[in-house]
Amino acid sequence: MKRVITVLTIMAVSVPALAQDNIRDWDVHRDDRQKLHIVFSALDNGLTLAVRCADGNLQALLTGLPEPEARRETRTLQVAFGEDEFEHQTWNIAMNRAVALSERPAPFARKLREGGRLQIRVPGGAEGGRHLRYDLSLPASSAAIDDVLTTCRKPLVDPRDAQLRDLPEDGLPSGVTWRQAPRPEFPVSRYARGFAVTSCLTSEDGRLRDCVIESEHPGDGGFGEAALRGIRPAIVNQPPSPDGVFRPVMVQFRSNFVMEGYTNQEDRIRAREQRGRGQRP
Repeated sequence: MKRVITVLTIMAVSVPALAQDNIRDWDVHRDDRQKLHIVFSALDNGLTLAVRCADGNLQALLTGLPEPEARRETRTLQVAFGEDEFEHQTWNIAMNRAVALSERPAPFARKLREGGRLQIRVPGGAEGGRHLRYDLSLPASSAAIDDVLTTCRKPLVDPRDAQLRDLPEDGLPSGVTWRQAPRPEFPVSRYARGFAVTSCLTSEDGRLRDCVIESEHPGDGGFGEAALRGIRPAIVNQPPSPDGVFRPVMVQFRSNFVMEGYTNQEDRIRAREQRGRGQRP
């Protein structure tokens, strides 16, 4: 049997800093045969920041992070661009647990293209349980990021980003509740587990529309499309506005797909094999 866990989330969790690292420009790798386009920068502090489009699936990755202690699927990182306040973001933990993938790669990549300062805090990542802070200076040129976004058919500017950023931890705006939550089913897939993060706008009748797959992993597992199919019966209760005019709001939810009886032993074996071959996650 297969089970699907729908988690209606973003997530949550203050610091010695590493010296500021300047990214002079992005390194670019393209492999048209494998439908892979990646821009990345490997820093002296061991961190690698990358955005890649793999066969139409956009991912934003951080590699070289301190591995989280708990066996979890996600971790919280605190991210601040420019002089903005730190934002708590959920990142997915890859098979190689020193690698994290953004739940919202397109908005993250669009912020990268602006250049300037980027700070990343890793809660509990430093000695003694203190927070670890990376302080980066991004290149002013946006051409490389623009190219990978365009390859994955993502807009360079999207007004939805601000709405996503304002969502609370459970992915529902204030006053909005689920009358009937999404009900995704495990797809026909060669993978035993996966996830998809989806955002939608509300309609006046409570149905969801204009849904977007923010992220999914593995990219060829069919989990994003399964999440979209599971949205069809979903309905929300949205309180009326003070002036009585309906205004759509954005909601987000995460679907974790797990095959019954699955253990992560296979993941650990695959991760060791990848490290042995020097492959990226």
